[in-house]
Amino acid sequence: MKWSRARRSSNVEDRRGGSMPGGGIIGKMGVGGIAAVMLVGWMLGKDPLEMLGILSQISETGQVASATTGTTPPTPVDDEASRFIASILGEAEDVWSELFAQSGSSYRPSKLVLFTDRVVSTCGGAHAAMGPFYCPLDEKVYLDLSFFREMRARLGGGGDFAEAYVIAHEIGHHIQTLTGISQKVDDARRRGQRVDGDGGMLVRLELQADCYAGVWAHRAQQRHKWLEPGDIEEAMSTASAIGDDRLQKQSGGTVVPDAFTHGTAEQRMRWFRAGFETGEVKQCNTFSATRL
Repeated sequence: MKWSRARRSSNVEDRRGGSMPGGGIIGKMGVGGIAAVMLVGWMLGKDPLEMLGILSQISETGQVASATTGTTPPTPVDDEASRFIASILGEAEDVWSELFAQSGSSYRPSKLVLFTDRVVSTCGGAHAAMGPFYCPLDEKVYLDLSFFREMRARLGGGGDFAEAYVIAHEIGHHIQTLTGISQKVDDARRRGQRVDGDGGMLVRLELQADCYAGVWAHRAQQRHKWLEPGDIEEAMSTASAIGDDRLQKQSGGTVVPDAFTHGTAEQRMRWFRAGFETGEVKQCNTFSATRL
């Protein structure tokens, strides 16, 4: 993937170097620990892309915040990793700005926060083991780059385009926030409506984010001709690795469709392809689809 062809975004907040005591969390987890927390993750409705492990709850926010109070913000690092992130984010901004303009609206960019070990977001405190996640309260994507190493080692996915897909999926959640789709799902949940399970609103929300990632990939390819042999396969391998059915099997259990929150491996690959092959947002209406 020739990602250097894209414009670099200035909306990257580099907080790396501001790690808390007891860092290196992911590295200290063995294979059994990874499997265990993945099992907890899908039971609680969390994607391993968003939560490879639940090591702390929101109640830790105060502790983490107090630990960072009064510290000097880390100096941003101009390395290949940060340039890659800025390029993918910049291309997402350009693609979605164009698409929003075509519909008569304007796109409000999300910021992407790079951190090490732990971070405090408006949604609460988070560990590196959570993997990339999007916080709708501050409209930011949070990412510890160590997750990409774990993705290659533990989940069977990896490569620069697979990493771009992960970021594009999180930006897909930002699109859902801007368009009010996420709010509708939250409203349904607050009314007591069950939103998880095979075919539920939560699955449809996640599959739509996969489709949005495909739309981005299609239009970015048209603009830059930056994909290389094997890039699409990288994204498909990653999408397959994080299907609910596959994760449940890897965690030593049986497939339980009623516990699905993100869709099967086949569904995730298919909806990414739906976006990638057409480049059309209208193809991503998972909420009216009869077949997921």
